[in-house]
Amino acid sequence: MATVLVLNAGSSSQKACLYRLDREHLPLLPPQPLWEGFIDWGHTGDLAELKVTATPDVDQAPVEFTHTVPLGDRPTIVKILLETLWQGETAVIPDPAAIDVVGHRVVHGGDRYHQPTAIDADVKGAIAQFAAFAPLHNPANLEGIEIIEAWLPDCPQVAVFDTAFHRQLPAVAQTYALPYHLYGEGIQRYGFHGISHSYVSERARQLLGGSNQNLRLITCHLGNGCSLAAVKGGTCIDTTMGFTPTAGLMMGTRCGDVDPGILLYLLRQGYSETQLDHLLNRQSGLLGVSGVSSDLRQVLAAIAQGNPQAQLAYDLYIYRLRSMIASLLPALGGLDALVFTAGVGENAATVRVDVCTGLSFLGLQLDMDRNQKRPVKGDIGSRESQVRVLVIRTQEDWAIARASLGINA
Repeated sequence: MATVLVLNAGSSSQKACLYRLDREHLPLLPPQPLWEGFIDWGHTGDLAELKVTATPDVDQAPVEFTHTVPLGDRPTIVKILLETLWQGETAVIPDPAAIDVVGHRVVHGGDRYHQPTAIDADVKGAIAQFAAFAPLHNPANLEGIEIIEAWLPDCPQVAVFDTAFHRQLPAVAQTYALPYHLYGEGIQRYGFHGISHSYVSERARQLLGGSNQNLRLITCHLGNGCSLAAVKGGTCIDTTMGFTPTAGLMMGTRCGDVDPGILLYLLRQGYSETQLDHLLNRQSGLLGVSGVSSDLRQVLAAIAQGNPQAQLAYDLYIYRLRSMIASLLPALGGLDALVFTAGVGENAATVRVDVCTGLSFLGLQLDMDRNQKRPVKGDIGSRESQVRVLVIRTQEDWAIARASLGINA
């Protein structure tokens, strides 16, 4: 048996979980973690909120722990969270030395990393270098690596890159219509949410029998960040995010694709680089158009109260989603299944109905009763549907754990 710690750092949160696994048998479906931790940076003003759920014994109810600490030194707060692994009522291991391997989600691996990779000084240097492409994420990912390195200098660490699943994109899907020397300087389409897209495409293949070697999928990762992937025979051949996670679909606060001339116009109007960054990534999307919220649930509530601006935001969200799903069809040459995952994809029945209704010309039909069940999972297409429709819970942390133990077996 092996004990695997996963750190999944974002710009506004830090997730972590601990698994105890049999090295010889790594299933696709995740077991229950022994311990799960979460830090919300600044949700409560000037405080960081910590939450831990632990299951020290399978015969006992989970133990929960919540705590708030003043915002400040992030590594210190992460250490407070991790100490609950072996201290107090949430303890599930005797000490830090019981951890056999630590896996990290790293958002950007550039054009260099196509697989989970054992972390050494060169890999750390590359993660720092690629922070220029992902300034909100790679530094936080590197921070977690250095915390573990200081505590457990002999513990193997593995980087699992969000961009890796998309590195097999054909040249026509990677390249921007810019002077070609810029491609060599790293300005190309990378794609993101790759850990999620990889997991749900593998799970979809399993649910659909696993016999179709050329299974054609469009996976829809719909959360606060949103992206699509066209997956054929297990390989990603196109995706909607690009050089940065700002591209593609309309999202919670990100604009998705816009005319680049708008940015030039705003620069000429006096916008600074920082203001443009904030506008595109923090003030746009559902929040920007609705004027209500980046949370789809709040937008739908405003629609129910007759808010026309919220209705426009939702209509635009669905329109862009349908349009980009359709844009991936030529690369696939058809479609066998449409897969919904992540917070909105897994929970918003209305979104699934409106997307699928707009794609009925593909012969796609929902079973409305299955679509409304909570929690909904598996195939929600009707018997008559010529395209299967799946709802699959994404399991990024589990995918990281499997990958990390796989290269440290």
